[in-house]
Amino acid sequence: MCGIFAVHGHPQIAEFKTQALQCVKCLRHRGPDWSGNWTGKNTILCHERLSIVGVGSGAQPLVNDDNTVALAVNGEIYNHRIIRKSFEKPYNFKTRSDCEVIIPLYLQYGTDAPKHLDGMFSFVLYDKTRDRTIAARDPIGITSFYIGRSSKTPGAVYFASELKALAPVTDHIEYFPPGHVYDSETDKMTRYFEPTWWDGDRVPDTPIDYKLIRKTLEKSVLKRLMAEVPYGVLLSGGLDSSLTASIAQRETLRQQAIATAQSAQTNGYHEQEDNGLVGIDDENGLTTVTFLPQLHSFSIGLPGAPDTKAALEVAKFLGTKHYDFTFTVQEGIDALTDVIYHLETFDVTTIRASTPMYLLSRKIKALGVKMVLSGEGSDEIFGGYLYFHAAPNKAEFHKETVRRVKNLHLADCLRANKSTSAWGLEARVPFLDKQFLEVCMNIDPAEKMITKDRVEKYILRKAFDTSDEPDMKPYLPDHILWRQKEQFSDGVGYGWIDALKDNAELNVTDEMLENPKPEWGADVPDSKEAYWYRTMFDQLFPQYCATTVMRWTPTWSEQTDPSGRAIATHLAKYENTG
Repeated sequence: MCGIFAVHGHPQIAEFKTQALQCVKCLRHRGPDWSGNWTGKNTILCHERLSIVGVGSGAQPLVNDDNTVALAVNGEIYNHRIIRKSFEKPYNFKTRSDCEVIIPLYLQYGTDAPKHLDGMFSFVLYDKTRDRTIAARDPIGITSFYIGRSSKTPGAVYFASELKALAPVTDHIEYFPPGHVYDSETDKMTRYFEPTWWDGDRVPDTPIDYKLIRKTLEKSVLKRLMAEVPYGVLLSGGLDSSLTASIAQRETLRQQAIATAQSAQTNGYHEQEDNGLVGIDDENGLTTVTFLPQLHSFSIGLPGAPDTKAALEVAKFLGTKHYDFTFTVQEGIDALTDVIYHLETFDVTTIRASTPMYLLSRKIKALGVKMVLSGEGSDEIFGGYLYFHAAPNKAEFHKETVRRVKNLHLADCLRANKSTSAWGLEARVPFLDKQFLEVCMNIDPAEKMITKDRVEKYILRKAFDTSDEPDMKPYLPDHILWRQKEQFSDGVGYGWIDALKDNAELNVTDEMLENPKPEWGADVPDSKEAYWYRTMFDQLFPQYCATTVMRWTPTWSEQTDPSGRAIATHLAKYENTG
């Protein structure tokens, strides 16, 4: 991930530049590799870079030959090589950066440019000729992005990857809606992402095609291995991360085999180091150092946590280079303020799950890995959360999956993006690929519903069940493939949530809970834990920033606690199994 800050329409842009550079500086954790800025007329673009593709080039902001179009991007464009070959007019690319294709796309398609992108992104582009700024965010909101305005500069509009960059210079901030493009010429947002499944009231009836599900997810994972740096996978031991790891490892081993064969043809040899760098000697004894992919996998939990045990088994089965980390309850508690600062939320579910992920990301970055794959989105697509057991019918089941996918940018995508970006690490999410969503969100929801004979996410599990394909190597051990869902904040160790609740009791009295702050309005915390997080948030951010936060609770449940362990289905499962 990278960090961007931009403003368009500022009346005193030269004087504002010093402050703009201070604003983007607080995003340096997102892009520790390089900083850049570009100023033109009434607009400034600032960028903090994390280099994953085009490592030796691609410093931003990017500009065209005549310096009339400038671009600042946070993201990865997976189809950039295809796009480079598709332009009607030749374009002189200055870098190998995947993001540079956005400039010629804009020159050819204008505000329709984002429709042609396959990836995760937030960008701000300035056209000096027309004194025009456009900004856009990826379809699901995998990358974080905000838009702000200030009563002191009524004609200006501000953009940034995180709230903290906008808070010093604006007094009104909103999240930039996913799948939308902003145009300064109209000062309006337009939704460019219009998939067939967007209307949750339309119940799809496409029959199940297990091979199509498998094939589409495999393609999604493979395109996200686009990197020139060491990469890995966040492996919880649950279904989604384990499948992601399995597909990625198959491709990694294939690439290793190709490199080995090429080395053998030149009578050379290679020795792989932990960071993926290899030395290949040719027949003349000259050594070339290159990058040979190796899949690293990472897990974290309290000692004896359910997920880490499963993750170790999966890693051993797949043959990844695995790192099994633990954390203590106190380490997690001590990190809460930092987590809320980076996550910019007070939602209980997000903070519970983000804290272990935040701690794990720090350890991963210390190992030299800069990109990881993660399993976010699967539970929303397939109704994998345990509360989906209570869905009354297939229409309501489908409507809830659509609602959850649309709100991922306020929940799991926010967590994955900001927990990792806090340490200059990039998280990619294969389940939220546009084509995979198109396939799986159009399946008849009757196939997804949880029944007496079908566990949650049955069709995803079945798609990767190779028991009737004797010539196919299994993707995962059967008991991992069919293991019941553990929400991440539960799976890292049940003592984690219990400890958070206990500490909230120490910090929030009954009287405080019964008398919430007047400025909170109708958004009142419903537990001491929620109250505790809200007070931390208020100490870090202005009150008006709270409108960007969504608090999550299960549907079809009387439980207010969002933990999967609080759902009766989870308890019944473990009571029945001993």
